Amino acid sequence: MKSVIEYEDYRSFMNDYYQWKKRTSVFSWRDFAKKGGFTSPNYMKLVCEGKSGLSKNGIERVADAMDLVGAEREYFRQLVKFGQAKRDADRKAAYTEMKEIACAHKVRILEGESVSFYESWKYPVLRELAPMMPRANPLDVAKACGGVFSAEEVRNALAFLTRAKFLKKTADDEYEQVDRSLQMSVAAMPMLVRQMHKDMADFAKEAIEKYPIDERNFTGITMGIDDDDYAEILKELENCRKRIISIATAKKGGNRVYRLNLQMFPLTEKIEKNETSLKKGA
Repeated sequence: MKSVIEYEDYRSFMNDYYQWKKRTSVFSWRDFAKKGGFTSPNYMKLVCEGKSGLSKNGIERVADAMDLVGAEREYFRQLVKFGQAKRDADRKAAYTEMKEIACAHKVRILEGESVSFYESWKYPVLRELAPMMPRANPLDVAKACGGVFSAEEVRNALAFLTRAKFLKKTADDEYEQVDRSLQMSVAAMPMLVRQMHKDMADFAKEAIEKYPIDERNFTGITMGIDDDDYAEILKELENCRKRIISIATAKKGGNRVYRLNLQMFPLTEKIEKNETSLKKGA
């Protein structure tokens, strides 16, 4: 489903969210209303049909129901204000806020040939690094990467990033990001991102010895949970990821490229309840 930042009508966004949830899971208008803490089972439906509006508190409840956080949540607030404003001045103010948020947090969905961006980890790294080094030559950029790439590789990579519109070159011979955030289409994800995750996991292992504690952060939890707990934790991780993206894209510039891996994986085989019961009764 599209990000809320791509919408200019909050009712359309809410309706698309409902239709998406209905296609991907067992979901009803009653479930939607309940998730937002509304007592009327048809409340969300009435809002989407334009038969009811959202109060200030209602906006926050609906945002909670749709798991909106960070920039997406603020955009939704302004989107509702824009749609419900009675005065032109209020409508204009909300629209201005929407555009500023959309510009600062623009998300590009990678599909087709553009997914080759994930064929090598050098592309996402150089997309972040090049704008931090105004007018730097390829050799300087290569050195900033620890010398793992040659100047020629950097030159070719920057040419690809520019050609594929991941970066643009300004009149001052500097690089700027065309989009603040990238997201791969679900269909293309499995075949390319798997190798990317492997590469980044290797870099994470090296970072433990390579960088001091104040320049890297490694924590972990070993826990026993069930399927419901797992689903709830994934939701929390996704919300956390969105908040982090919101922080990282809120302003231009930086002085270093970081990688954050959010990992959660099983350490044992799944234990079936009937097997446990049989063992206890033995």
